[in-house]
Amino acid sequence: MKFEELNLNDNILDALYDMHFEDCTPVQEKCIPPILEGRDVLGVAQTGTGKTAAYLLPILSRLDDGGYPKDAVNCIVMSPTRELAQQIDQAMQGFAYYLPDVSSVAVYGGNDGNRYDQEMKSMRLGADVIIATPGRLISHISMGNIDLSKVSFFVLDEADRMLDMGFSDDILKIASKLPKECQTIMFSATMPKDIEKLAQSLLKNPIEVKLAVSKPAEKIQQSAYICYETQKLQIIQDIFKAGDLKRVIIFSGSKMKVKQINQALLKMKINSGEMHSDLEQAERDDIMFKFKSGQIDVLVATDIVARGIDIDDIAMIINYDVPHDAEDYVHRIGRTARADRDGVAITFVNEDDMFAFHQIEKFLDKDIQKNPLPEGCGEGPDYTTSKRPGKTSAKSRRRKDRDNNAHKDSRQRGDRKPGTESRKSTPKGPSKKGQDAQDSPSKETQDKQRQEQPKQEKRQRGRGQKQERQHAQQQAQPSAEGQKQRGRHKYADKQRGQQTKRNQQKLQGQNKQSEKPQQSKKKGVVQPNLNERGLKGFIKHPIRWIMNIGKK
Repeated sequence: MKFEELNLNDNILDALYDMHFEDCTPVQEKCIPPILEGRDVLGVAQTGTGKTAAYLLPILSRLDDGGYPKDAVNCIVMSPTRELAQQIDQAMQGFAYYLPDVSSVAVYGGNDGNRYDQEMKSMRLGADVIIATPGRLISHISMGNIDLSKVSFFVLDEADRMLDMGFSDDILKIASKLPKECQTIMFSATMPKDIEKLAQSLLKNPIEVKLAVSKPAEKIQQSAYICYETQKLQIIQDIFKAGDLKRVIIFSGSKMKVKQINQALLKMKINSGEMHSDLEQAERDDIMFKFKSGQIDVLVATDIVARGIDIDDIAMIINYDVPHDAEDYVHRIGRTARADRDGVAITFVNEDDMFAFHQIEKFLDKDIQKNPLPEGCGEGPDYTTSKRPGKTSAKSRRRKDRDNNAHKDSRQRGDRKPGTESRKSTPKGPSKKGQDAQDSPSKETQDKQRQEQPKQEKRQRGRGQKQERQHAQQQAQPSAEGQKQRGRHKYADKQRGQQTKRNQQKLQGQNKQSEKPQQSKKKGVVQPNLNERGLKGFIKHPIRWIMNIGKK
């Protein structure tokens, strides 16, 4: 069916003609007529099927026809993420190009105070369409910046994702502020039980539109590599060597791993960037702009990009980690093969993710192709689907992450050269109880000892050379500096044993002079101690004390 056959406004049709949109998708064909009639709609369809246009086009057409209050908010569109809100706002600007009387504003967090003031002014002046994330809209409601008493359309886009992110209470709170006659439209890629409960509480006699629930597009070529964690980066390097791929998204389950993968790709001289929730809003906007404009070839991201991000020319999706939910797998690979294009989806499956990957195959009712590992990677684990991973402690998981961390430059434990074992791995000598049974060491221990001997000798030689250099530097110090460092007293150097040659000669001459009065000593006469200073020496022998000062 073509858009011209639908009962849309002429201005909307002109905008679609300029955007080269002629044929409707199945979800648009089935959702637009009931929305134009004012019915509540529950749409469930896979990603990339045009759900955004399915609710924006009829709503804009009805707003342009008139009959709705001016200077008031007439439509609320809820989005789970900032990126999706921005994308809906961009689509809104295109569809409403010939609608000068219809205004819109995107409301989301992570911005500065100026942006917040703009949002507040737009809502108080009565923007027709508000595209918002739940948390930001709740803050404006609590501040009294928006009046929801005249809202005619309430849209929940990616409702299942919003529930997964914990926005169910916020959605119900926003819905409670709306008038009872408000038309509610809900779109979701999956249909879990929570969505059914939410639909029953919000929708009034809805028309359900379900198309290929949770099934990826048929043009996606899916495959998997059964590998160890340490082999994943080598497989990525081999994939990029095979072809010049410039539009690739690599998904990972954690923010820390996204950062590590991006650093490893940059060291491979791959033009990549990272996208996760730790980035500021300006940084997230800059990364998405660079990726969409082709300045970045590879985007490493968490599931924040897996929902609703519309980039038509994505060539490949790589799941670095197997998502634990089969529906998340569908959303990830749904970023490719959009707008009737071909796409490739590759998943890395390690020994702990085999059970989860088999559940995905059951969910899709399809056996995904298993690719052989490239040359140089070695052998991978055997693919077993019956083993369910058991619960492990957090300490053991952290230890395993350190051991099997393929994103760092440190060598893997299995690839270390002989002789580089850590101190903990060096064999200890036999105990007293087992000396009789272990009198002769094994060949392995002998080889290790032989390999460690030259290293120990080299360390000892290095220490001896270092001590000789330090001793030579001490001997080469000037006498004046040495005197300043060692003190002003002329006997301090003799007591410390650090006298230079010149000072030793001076001491020898002073000793000879001091020996002459000692020869004329008389028995029973107490010789004065010339070293005595201060008042004590002056009181005992004043004359000799004064003569000693004169000699100095």
